Amino acid sequence: MARSKEERRIGRCELCGRDDVYTTVHHLTPKEMGGTFEPTANLCIPCHKQIHALYTNDELAVRLNTIPNLQQDEKISKFIKWIRKQPSSRLPRTRKSNSRKA
Repeated sequence: MARSKEERRIGRCELCGRDDVYTTVHHLTPKEMGGTFEPTANLCIPCHKQIHALYTNDELAVRLNTIPNLQQDEKISKFIKWIRKQPSSRLPRTRKSNSRKA
């Protein structure tokens, strides 16, 4: 779901650690899985999109519901390593993983 510009803030991404990026609120446990009032994290737009492109809400709720768990997961850790080298103004295209398409 697209966020309005008012819901974006410039700050530090809690996942990749880049500074001066637009951040959005990510529910660590998806709202659909009961996470409405659970902890959230401020993530840059590329990290937020990549998480939802790689993982189902079930995966996020059960095993990837903390920042350390996300950072240690093999699929997203490769992306984090890459995005850290990118300028904060870069908004790469995000595609759903083949496993998510099925």
